[in-house]
Amino acid sequence: MPHREQRSLSRRRLLQLTGATTLGALAGCAGQFPDTDDGEGREVTPRSTVTAEPDTSVSLTAASGTIRPAPDTSTANWMYEGQFPGPELRVQEGDVLSVELTNDLQEETTIHWHGVPVPNPVDGVPNVTQEPIASGDTFTYTFRAEPAGTYFYHSHVGLQLDRGLLGPLIVEESDPHVEYDREYVVIVDDYLSGEPRLPSDSNGGMGGGGGMGGGGGMMGDIRPPYEGLLINGRLPEDPQTFDVAEGDRIRFRFVNASSATVFGVRIAGHEMTVTHADGQPVEPVDADSFVFGAGERYDVVVEATNPGRWFVQADALDGNEPPARAVVEYESTGGSGTPQTPSSSSNRLQYGDLRALSSLDGVSDDPDRTFDLTLSRGRGEYVWTIDGQTYPDADPLNIRPGEHVRIRMTNQSPVVHPMHLHGHFFQVGNAVKDTVIVPGHRGQVTIDFHADNPGRWLFHCHNLYHLDAGMARVVRYVE
Repeated sequence: MPHREQRSLSRRRLLQLTGATTLGALAGCAGQFPDTDDGEGREVTPRSTVTAEPDTSVSLTAASGTIRPAPDTSTANWMYEGQFPGPELRVQEGDVLSVELTNDLQEETTIHWHGVPVPNPVDGVPNVTQEPIASGDTFTYTFRAEPAGTYFYHSHVGLQLDRGLLGPLIVEESDPHVEYDREYVVIVDDYLSGEPRLPSDSNGGMGGGGGMGGGGGMMGDIRPPYEGLLINGRLPEDPQTFDVAEGDRIRFRFVNASSATVFGVRIAGHEMTVTHADGQPVEPVDADSFVFGAGERYDVVVEATNPGRWFVQADALDGNEPPARAVVEYESTGGSGTPQTPSSSSNRLQYGDLRALSSLDGVSDDPDRTFDLTLSRGRGEYVWTIDGQTYPDADPLNIRPGEHVRIRMTNQSPVVHPMHLHGHFFQVGNAVKDTVIVPGHRGQVTIDFHADNPGRWLFHCHNLYHLDAGMARVVRYVE
């Protein structure tokens, strides 16, 4: 299979030759072709971007550099502002945020604001919502930061997320539904020391670095040769410390920013109260662990009532790397003593435990439109499909403004798929989310959303390698 750069070039050349044909409608730039009519309906013009003066303006530069995830470990990586993860962006709910991205890489890039229902032209999907930003160019993303929640931003070009182009975006609520005394953002990630690439046709392996494994994993998929797992950019031999005082209520904002890893999270010596799923408030529910796939987020509150030093631990459920770790350290310990490891889980969070404080508007019992989709592995080469089709050569899912849309997914593969819908929240059970794990071995998940944000939106597996191998569709608004 050719490298991503070669395949992207051929697609762009094909678009140049075909213009706004059916393929152009799929892979062209939304907003530039709002009048396209391929027999399925005239496309609806996306809502415009914000024109108000920004409350917060940020400049980010994407460039190569060196990261040091442990004192004796360094590798070349790509970063925003020379930081890995990228700088935390924190704004108040409703503020207008303006981010000017300068591309100092040697190839094109974008930024996607994962989970935020931004206007379509600033969603950051190359050749769907915007032209990719060429090397040496700049692009300004401006949007109103709402609703409040824990989000993150990352490149949406090829496999760039697995080169380090990611960072947290926190939109603070004006009136939190839970009380807390201090908070920490916890970015959980997988660490690849070399250039990422899809599995080789010849040997079924992954290119780009050696390392400790992560090959097949218990879920049967091919994972890159990750050299380790990270919390906030640090390997477990050099864990970050989260300082707490006895009696504090600590809010942890967990983000799975990995490219291909499902994590199980525990905090030794403490129970967690889950307060938000994908940034959206839920009725507080107690758990001693939770599992989240790439792109998912959970906020939890922990009561600091057990003095000592305790590991925050994130284990790969589909790999064999040592777990990612950080340390909760009570001030009274003075930094002495070996951190304690978590015990086995007896109360793991389930999707059925989540109940959103507010259900989605426009979603009732009977949908206006339903799609039944099958997720599966292609035969032969490394290909992942939705209904047997691979992106970008896949039919769009056409919907109309105002509809209640239902998507029912059946996973025919043995591998879990974290599915993410851009531009919208959806209801799954009693929770409101934007990313959801579809279990393997004929697992089924149904999501419902309100078609209230016109444009072309990507719906895809957030395992980066499954996405790059074709597991995506465009959801397209038509009249």
